Amino acid sequence: MSAPLADTATLHPLVLPARAGAAPTALVREYADVRNATILESTGRDDDVLPAEALLPTLYSTPDRTRSQWYVAADGRMLGCAALDISQDDAGETALVVVAMRRDAQGHGIGRALYEHVESIARDAGVRRLLHWEAHHEDGSDAAPLASPTGFGSVPADRSARFLSRNGFRLEQVERASEFLWSDDSVDRLTSLRDAAAAHASDYRIVRWMLPTPTEHIDGYAWMKSRMSTDAPDAELGQPEETWDAARVARQDQRIAQKGWSMQVTAAQHVGTGELCAFNELAIGPDAASATHQYDTLVLAAHRGHRLGMLVKTAGLLAWREQYPASARVVTYNAEENRPMLSINEEIGFTAFTYEGAWKKDLT
Repeated sequence: MSAPLADTATLHPLVLPARAGAAPTALVREYADVRNATILESTGRDDDVLPAEALLPTLYSTPDRTRSQWYVAADGRMLGCAALDISQDDAGETALVVVAMRRDAQGHGIGRALYEHVESIARDAGVRRLLHWEAHHEDGSDAAPLASPTGFGSVPADRSARFLSRNGFRLEQVERASEFLWSDDSVDRLTSLRDAAAAHASDYRIVRWMLPTPTEHIDGYAWMKSRMSTDAPDAELGQPEETWDAARVARQDQRIAQKGWSMQVTAAQHVGTGELCAFNELAIGPDAASATHQYDTLVLAAHRGHRLGMLVKTAGLLAWREQYPASARVVTYNAEENRPMLSINEEIGFTAFTYEGAWKKDLT
């Protein structure tokens, strides 16, 4: 059912095909186009742009996430979109929210009305905290940059920061986006770093797989994924501890496959016990020449101090290069206070290219 918003615009729920494997409808394709346009307008990059076929599988709810989407239209044109992703790991108390308007539709109060609608839905569902990640850019404002309360990093007080602040959000953390560009000497450099790390990790061996996750590794991988939600720097965002098991790993693997993406997991396994104790993920879309995304990297707390982070990252990148030599760029995100992981990235050759703010609003 549609609802009126500011400036003659109307709000509509995004209706998805009943079957997750179905082709995108014309409406879903238009939603994907608008989503992608807002990403390009706000970041200037296509790293997170997804065609409708890849976006659609990510829009459905799962046992772990309750997902809803809306769009705003006026005069037969879609102007913006919104999404609410409610985590079920803490009984629905935490949700991710996205509100995005086309640039030529901003400044008319539509985005604020859209946000207020999504927040009211979240409140009614029992959500107690809303989280939002936003790319920030200098826009000529005289306002001083907003410093992260962690003491690490800041973001410009741009239009997006002002919008979020007016609507009750607080900046909690700054994330660094870094990129690694392959060059003629990259393989030699990574090989040297991998070998040096391996010399510190003689009790460990590398195991690697492409999704779907092999049965013999699924439980160990699930445990490491659960520790990402407890061991990675979280500032005061209050993200819930995630419970992972074989079924959740299988759902993740299936969704990545439905997107048409491929993902490699490189893990360190303790030789004596067979325990998986560190891992790194690399993923890419159907275009083998597109950017590679480095997702999670973690070393379990009990196994730190053996340079396993460097080992799984470098071993993973070297194996990836053999499979996807046309992918010239690797992108990754880290909390600005996560100095151990940033130091590894910097030694490998990653350089920062932008920063994002992680924002929170407590709903009382």
